[in-house]
Amino acid sequence: MLITHEREKLIDVIVFFAHNTRKLGKTKLYKLLYFLDFEHFKQTGRSVTGLRYHAWPMGPVPVTLHDQIESPPQDLAQAVHIAEKETKSGKMLAIAPSRAFSGSLFSKREMRLMHGLAKEHYTATADDMVEATHLENLPWHQIYEVEGKKQAEIPYDLAVRADEREAVLRVANERKELLEKLPNEPGVGIL
Repeated sequence: MLITHEREKLIDVIVFFAHNTRKLGKTKLYKLLYFLDFEHFKQTGRSVTGLRYHAWPMGPVPVTLHDQIESPPQDLAQAVHIAEKETKSGKMLAIAPSRAFSGSLFSKREMRLMHGLAKEHYTATADDMVEATHLENLPWHQIYEVEGKKQAEIPYDLAVRADEREAVLRVANERKELLEKLPNEPGVGIL
C-alpha cells in the first residue's frame, strides 16, 4: 500500500482520537472524522484526511476506511489495536492506541479542531454520535433524507452555506495553486 501524506495524517488522527476520547469504536470514529473533515472544509475548502463519506442509514461513513477496519492494513494495525468488545448494548469494535500521537503533520487549525471535537465528544457513545450527524441542515441529512440518495457520496461543499460556497472554494483553489509553486522540500509548506 502506498503511504501518502493524507494517509499518514488519517492514521495519526485515528491515534489522536484513540488517545483523547473514551468509548472509541468504529461508529464514533467515523463520525469524529466526518466532523473534522467537514468543519475543516468549511473553514478552508479542503479536508484533513482526504476521506470521502457516504450517506449510510447510521450516518456518514468513510467507505475506504470502513473496508479496512475489520482487517486493517499494516500501517493502521501498527498504529491502533482494533478488537471486538462486549458492551451493554451488544458487541462493538473498540479502537485503542498502539503508539503515541505525533502531531507533526498538522496545522494549528487542524489541531484546534481535533482537540475541540475530542473535548466535545469525549464520553459520547456511538448512538450519541449518530444522532449528532442526523441533525437537519447537515450534509448527511441533505443527501440521505432530503434528496433520498441512500449510500451516495456526501459532497464536501454541503458543509458550506450556499452564499459562502464560492468564496471558500476560491480560497481553497488559491491555496492549492500556491502550494504547487512551492519547492518540494521537507519543512516547506503553508499552515
